[in-house]
Amino acid sequence: MPRPPARAVVASAFSAGVVLTASACSSVAGLGTVGPGLRASASSASPGAASHAPVAAPTLTEAQARAALISEDDLGEPWVPTEGFATWRETMLKARTESRACGRLLDALYAEDLFGPDASTRASIGLDDAWDGAQMRYQIVAHRPEDVDRTLAWLGGLPDECGRFTATARGGQLAVEVTEAPMPRVGDAGQALRIVLSGISEYGDAPTLTLDVAAVRVGDDAITVTNGGLGEVSADATWTAVELGAHRLAEARKQGRRTI
Repeated sequence: MPRPPARAVVASAFSAGVVLTASACSSVAGLGTVGPGLRASASSASPGAASHAPVAAPTLTEAQARAALISEDDLGEPWVPTEGFATWRETMLKARTESRACGRLLDALYAEDLFGPDASTRASIGLDDAWDGAQMRYQIVAHRPEDVDRTLAWLGGLPDECGRFTATARGGQLAVEVTEAPMPRVGDAGQALRIVLSGISEYGDAPTLTLDVAAVRVGDDAITVTNGGLGEVSADATWTAVELGAHRLAEARKQGRRTI
């Protein structure tokens, strides 16, 4: 069954103002779960991370932040609300390496926290690709613009600093490759990466995890998108989430200023 292009729904979503839904869905085949599902939530902390207060007064209310989220309707079939964390998070993302800079990247990927403890997650949603088993985590974060830009610069330097390295995870040795990924020109600043973690096995049967990671600053807020899985990972879905999400956040910020 051919995959519909996710970008095709962006234009209609801008005009229609798709309402976020969080209805229950059947379990997705191949996605083992190790924790509760990530339905759309406001001010939710990343897994394993402590909650921190924002460094400045947030520009969005809780309701505005939730309204700025994307949903499965924005991406179209086969995306559905998530049923929980995939088991590859524990077996492949919880890893260590000798390089401090590359270790920081692995820690950020596992915690789904690119901006560190001083940033505040305003709203988030998890989505599953029911066909290929990928998972997407979309977050709206409040942080100082200069700190967001510093993180974006760090991400931009990773293909050179951590282009190829090895790591050790619970599932065994991993060969990691980090490359720059294309992304739409939205927001005030942004950066995207594709990270491939390949299991090392003499039999050639070890799994390969592909992760698309993108971050965009929109004024005093930012969005982060992580889209990953052991099968096909749709770069088109990542692009759509970034493009639509940045425009939706910008509109929510305009609405927020009007209510002040």
